[in-house]
Formats: sequence, structure tokens, C-alpha cells
Amino acid sequence: MIDIQPKLLNMALQLPFHGKRAGYERLEFLGDRVLGLVVAEMLYEMFPKEKEGEMARRFVALTREETLAVIAEQIGLPALLKTNEEQLRHNASVLSDVCEAVIAALYLDKGLNAVKEMMKPLWMPFILADTRAPQDSKSALQEWSQSRYKTLPVYTLQDKTGPDHQPVFTVLVRVGKKSAIGSGISKKAAEQNAAETFLREVVHGHK
Repeated sequence: MIDIQPKLLNMALQLPFHGKRAGYERLEFLGDRVLGLVVAEMLYEMFPKEKEGEMARRFVALTREETLAVIAEQIGLPALLKTNEEQLRHNASVLSDVCEAVIAALYLDKGLNAVKEMMKPLWMPFILADTRAPQDSKSALQEWSQSRYKTLPVYTLQDKTGPDHQPVFTVLVRVGKKSAIGSGISKKAAEQNAAETFLREVVHGHK
């Protein structure tokens, strides 16, 4: 495991217990900013000829919940989480937040260079996997909507089900008179899924 001061590492891995707030939430706030800085610098150095918009799409893909959850699994965070709720150990939203908290803990303990050394080998495969700048579904739908209707897609939360520790959000996206529904473990994930469904079924016509 990453060499981090035990007190900071324990704080990063401690999930809320019986309604009490956990230290990892403050660390996650800081880690999100450190993560963004390191990823942005990596992209700036690796793609000197890309425009801001192309780098921005790569940035979104590299800092999204799904990517962070995969990396959290790779470095063994699920087994280290301090929680009595076993189902949270593989909850993508939780793992994403804890991954950012661990980044913050390492930053506070050893500084930015240590974070860069830790992150580069973990994030590099994701960067190299896409030879072209990826475009997430929400961005693709936004571009299509603006070019076709001169307007932006409208996302509306339709439902939230399941327990608080494992919710399922349902979102409807509408462009003009056309719409599609998506679901996910977070509102953001549900919006992405709704946009993906809209692109597949409405724009490209594949049910």
C-alpha cells in the first residue's frame, strides 16, 4: 500500500458511521483539486498540439467517477475501507471519493511530487488507451443539440430509489420533443446514461 502517515491514511479510509461525518469527506474535497491539477499537467505535457476543448474531454474521462473507482480497486482500497457495510467496498461512488481522499492524504504527508509519482503509472494506461480525445455522452449530446436545435439538453431527475448507501437515480433528458431515460448510482452517472441512451436510440436510431 502507498506509504502515508497512518493517521492521515486512516482518516482517508474511514467512512461515515451511524450518521457521523467522516474525515475522508474533507480530504476528498482537497484530493479532488490535487487530482485535477496533476491530470491537467499530465495532459498539457503529453498533448502539446491539442486544443483546450480536446484536453478538456480527456480530463473529464480521466477524473470521472468510473475511472477513479477502477484505480481504487487496482490499489486495493476496497479491502482497506473502514466500514461495517460490506456493500460499500465496491460502490463506485464511495471508491471514487476515497481515492481522492487518499490522494489528499499523500499530498499533505509527502507533497505534490509524491502524488505525481504515485499517479502517473496508474493514470498512464487510461491516457494511452485513447489515441483520440474521448468525448463523453453528455458533451456529444450537447454538441448535437446545439447544432440541430440551437438549444441545450434539459435533464430532469425522475426518481431516486434504494437505500442511502446504495441509491439509484433515474434521469430524463429532453431535446425538443424527444427524450430518453437513464439510471445510475449518482445523479451525474444517470445523466451520462440518459445522454448515451438518447444518442443511441434517437440520434443514431438503434434500439
